[in-house]
Amino acid sequence: MKVALVGASGNVGSRLLKELSDRGHAVTAIARDPGRIASLPGVTPTAADLADDSFAKALEGHEAVISSLPFSTTDPDRLIGAVQSSGVGRYLVVGGAGSLEVAPGKRVIDQPEFPEAYKPEATAGALFLDKLRAADDLDWTFLSPSAEFVPGERTGDFRLGEDTLLVGETGSRISYEDYAIALVDELETPRHSRRRFTVGY
Repeated sequence: MKVALVGASGNVGSRLLKELSDRGHAVTAIARDPGRIASLPGVTPTAADLADDSFAKALEGHEAVISSLPFSTTDPDRLIGAVQSSGVGRYLVVGGAGSLEVAPGKRVIDQPEFPEAYKPEATAGALFLDKLRAADDLDWTFLSPSAEFVPGERTGDFRLGEDTLLVGETGSRISYEDYAIALVDELETPRHSRRRFTVGY
């Protein structure tokens, strides 16, 4: 597929870029500094900034857009609007864990032990998800990681869930590498159109 990956030089974006390249997709890898984008087969580094009115142009002509950007420093209306105006058919978002539930109606972010330092990003991520749910003309998917989202191994051994935080024997965690597998799987075989889902061990 022809995919536009926004935030291709970041921690998660770089793992997604490698996964997409390894599977033979043609990727327009978008970052403010394209010099930070890894040189990989099928990858075209592209400079584009969401603050620029021409950003949507960089997305045009692709079959899907994947965004891997920090929510707390991203204008959700501008990003979602750019995807809509680009005419791209599918939009996949690297989500956050804060909006997942630990029990019906009880979100991770609302728990007393949730770290204050993470609240701005988690709150912005929950808002982004709400805005996607209100976008009637967009085929979106929002993949929330587990609570601990860290560099690790590409094992391919993980579980998928819906809106509830996944907790395994080692707690609630997923590696960037295995997260990338789950997101690219969803790209290739859509199962969560206009829905959020989650991945964890």
